[in-house]
Order: sequence, then structure tokens, then C-alpha cells
Amino acid sequence: MFNEDSAKRLTTEKPWSRIPDGTKVRLTSDGHDGCDGFIDGLTEIVNGPKRNPDGKTLYRLNVGTPQRQLAAEADLLILLDPEGLVLVSGKSVLEYRRSVTQQLHHAFDESRFAKSA
Repeated sequence: MFNEDSAKRLTTEKPWSRIPDGTKVRLTSDGHDGCDGFIDGLTEIVNGPKRNPDGKTLYRLNVGTPQRQLAAEADLLILLDPEGLVLVSGKSVLEYRRSVTQQLHHAFDESRFAKSA
């Protein structure tokens, strides 16, 4: 049922903004702390305790093994280069990286970013 509380939530909550494919991230849970990889798409998940804010997906991470690791957004840190720009696999175009950096800084607080090793 639609009421004042649900109307307030609709106007105050930011829509989910997914992390773009190719963005380099660090997995911070499930015994994989410090495991770096990059976003390689989304997988719709039917059951399990963790999901992305859309309520139905997990990120697929390429961590260098044939099998992709699945992770919820809450378990990821977005990796930055020394200049503070998001690292993107296979994308060295500076304008694209600036655009992605700006987009992600609007969607996430500073605690969700980490300098790359």
C-alpha cells in the first residue's frame, strides 16, 4: 500500500547505480580480503543472504581464475590510481575514467574507495 512513508523513501533514496563493467575492485569479505579483480557483469541470484541493492543480483568478478567470483556491492572497494581516478580494465581513455570516477563518487561515500597497491 502506498502511503506517506513510502513516498518519502521514493524521493529520498538514491536509485541504485551499478558499478560499470571493467572497474577494478577489491573483495573485502568471505576470506578473500585483498583479492583484486574487475567487474565482469552481473548474475541474477535466486537465493542467498547477500545481494546488490537491486535485490536480485551479484557482481561477477574476474580475479584471474577461470571461475568468476560472485560478490555483493557491500563487499567491494573501488580501486583508484595515485591521481584518484577509478582504475578500469582495458580502458586507458582518460575522459572515460574521469566520467566513471565522477559517477561512482556521486553514488558511494569515500569509505568505498581504496588506492591500488
